[in-house]
Amino acid sequence: MKDQDTLQRFLFDGTDTRGEITTLASSYQNMIASKNYPTSVALLFGEFLAAASLLSSSLKYPGIVNIQASGSGPISMIMAECSHGQKLRGIVRGNFDDLTYEQQSTRQGVSTLLGKSTLAITVEPENSERYQGIVPIENDELSACLEYYFEQSVQLPTKIRLASSKTCAAGVLIQQMPSSQSVIEQQHEWQHLCTLFSTIKSSEQLELSHNDQLYRLFNEENVRLFDAQMLSYFCSCSRHRTEQALVSLGIEELLETCKEQGQVSITCQFCAEQYEFTKDQITTMFSQSTTVLH
Repeated sequence: MKDQDTLQRFLFDGTDTRGEITTLASSYQNMIASKNYPTSVALLFGEFLAAASLLSSSLKYPGIVNIQASGSGPISMIMAECSHGQKLRGIVRGNFDDLTYEQQSTRQGVSTLLGKSTLAITVEPENSERYQGIVPIENDELSACLEYYFEQSVQLPTKIRLASSKTCAAGVLIQQMPSSQSVIEQQHEWQHLCTLFSTIKSSEQLELSHNDQLYRLFNEENVRLFDAQMLSYFCSCSRHRTEQALVSLGIEELLETCKEQGQVSITCQFCAEQYEFTKDQITTMFSQSTTVLH
């Protein structure tokens, strides 16, 4: 597999259909390295990350695409987001002990891991209003749930295939954009490409280069593959942002914690970075905050 941690756009020349293809390797591995997620949870997380990467292509300006599912099952929340600059991060929460050994160690569907659940896709442009679409999860495949979202919320015919293993995650998407063609021509063209698209295998997504995957699927079509954009894991936490969050809690609560534990310790839920604050640092922090406010 030659393409790792990359996202590439492709077009079908002479048509109104575009696509995105992605493969995550070290970015995916870096996010699960310290989490001790069961295999089934890590595999679903990989699919969410690949999906966030694909959907980030909709960002024309700085911003973030966030894909989040919440449910009543062993996974209570799973989230992945990707920025316009192809920076990825995500997290999974839940009580994984509720899964049997077999459910922990083998690939499981979305409904098995999340129970009754909803899927929310949020697009947050940096300098304009955010948009969110929410759909119920009624299929065991995340790709089918995302296709349903595009059908209901965006009204763009879309096909998605996601795959993941213990070492990498991958995804490919095709989408029919608004066209000046007749409805019959559009439908014929789309159905033809969807038939070819449906033959992709998970093993091919995880093992073949992007170019080889597209040749395998569409070797009789005029496909133009654009330059790769590099993807990476990046957590936006910092000591300064942690201080801002602590200020909102109030000085009394923080000083009480210092009295009981000797200091205040905050661990980032995304990257596990730990930030520690002594009593003197907290007092100084609130002093500076008051100065800024006045």
